[in-house]
Amino acid sequence: MSTHKSLAKSAGVIGLGISASRILGFIRDIIIAGMFGTTSIAIQAFTVAFRIPNLLRDLVGEGAANAAFVPVLTGYIATKSKEEFWKLARVLLNTMTVVLAALTLIGVMFAPAIVAIISPGFIKNAELFQMTVTLTRMMFPYIFLIGLTAYATGVLNSMKLFGAASFSQPLWNLVFILAAVFLCPVMKVPVMGLVVGVLAGGLLQLLVQVPQLMGRGLGLPRFNRFRHPASAEIGKLLLPRAVASSVYQLNVMFDTAVASLSGIVGDGAIMAIYYSNRLWQLPLAIFSTAISQAMLPTLSEHAAQKDTEKFKDTLSFSLRSVFFITIPAAVGLIVLSEPIVRTLFQRGAFDAYSTKITSSALLYFSIGLCSYAGVKVLTSAFYSLKDTRTPLKNSFMAFLLNAALNLILMFPMKVGGLALATSIASMFNFCSLFYLLRKKIGPLGGRAILASFARAMIPGIIMAIVLVWFNAVLHFRPVLHMIVVILAGMASFFTACLIFDVKEFKGFMKWILRRS
Repeated sequence: MSTHKSLAKSAGVIGLGISASRILGFIRDIIIAGMFGTTSIAIQAFTVAFRIPNLLRDLVGEGAANAAFVPVLTGYIATKSKEEFWKLARVLLNTMTVVLAALTLIGVMFAPAIVAIISPGFIKNAELFQMTVTLTRMMFPYIFLIGLTAYATGVLNSMKLFGAASFSQPLWNLVFILAAVFLCPVMKVPVMGLVVGVLAGGLLQLLVQVPQLMGRGLGLPRFNRFRHPASAEIGKLLLPRAVASSVYQLNVMFDTAVASLSGIVGDGAIMAIYYSNRLWQLPLAIFSTAISQAMLPTLSEHAAQKDTEKFKDTLSFSLRSVFFITIPAAVGLIVLSEPIVRTLFQRGAFDAYSTKITSSALLYFSIGLCSYAGVKVLTSAFYSLKDTRTPLKNSFMAFLLNAALNLILMFPMKVGGLALATSIASMFNFCSLFYLLRKKIGPLGGRAILASFARAMIPGIIMAIVLVWFNAVLHFRPVLHMIVVILAGMASFFTACLIFDVKEFKGFMKWILRRS
């Protein structure tokens, strides 16, 4: 099987899992929006409280697994015995368990200070602040569960086993939905039902991966070894990645802090950013995350073998693929931001005002969708080269730009300014990373990538015109209206791809036909 076919197959497995998770995630968000809207104290407290352990999940979870675990473990599979591989995996498990337990205890103890830092706008509202602190303490154990889940995912991905990890993700959303539907209505404090859903879903997500790990050779945990010859190498990779993740989390914290200043950006900004993020990150998660996650072991293998040509070819294929998918997604979200939000969320406590602020954020977030997708791919390329310092430096510069733009744009544009600042910073991040990678390993086929981007943009423009026209002319019931308009837009995009001979479209169709 060729590298491209293998990568597409792995990305397909991951993408299916992410797709199922995101679909369930939308059902979850629709239910929560109807129950709590954007301005209630309970949902604002829950969102911030859940965001805090979620900020750490990339630092000690997925980020650690991708940046440090996968490249080293992949190298062990290629050059060492299975026994050595599992020795290293057990040492990593022991270390992760101790670190995660310590972080959980610290989070529970210092919850008031953490909430005050991340949401300074809550301090003036004693009820909101206290509820956020209480929920933070209750949900901090989630970081322990999701950190071990990420460890399991990293080990399995190193062996190019993506199924169990990918399909554990939808389970969390399913458990959360069940908790929202059946627990929230019967609990004295309804939002506590969501807390139960978070923790129960996190536990199930971990447990479904345990059988495959045990069966492959991990065995029962034995907390008697914390050192391994490869530990130093992992530490060297992990430390810059941890700092880089801290910069990213600092960026999220800054956005949250600014969004909590309701006197400037308006009421409900935190929830508007949350719901709009869920929408614009759907194509990002399904395609860009799937491809970047699938390509990391492959690029790590090419890097270990010093096969630069295959490395560049895989990278170019990945970038062209994510651009082909995210261009029509970005166009659709920009043109249809308001009707999409209104159709999906406007019911119950989610009123017209909530639709207005959420659609504004969605529009400006979507402008940076392609560049954000490209950043994920380029970052994985640096990690496969065991270079975690360059993305660190670049992410810090992007953070400074985003912070400055937040402070400038939040006054005239409110919540939309916060979203636009993120998009501009992501464009800077992509261009800078591409330049630095080219400088590191030589030409990356930039002209071919740019030509592919331009070819896909022409059908994207045609699609935008079709979407605007159909949205203005048709007058069906909201759900049917949105389905018909989106299908018309997709049909116009694919037809234009055939007319303008977009090669990525042909590859995409071949992949679809092989799977049918």
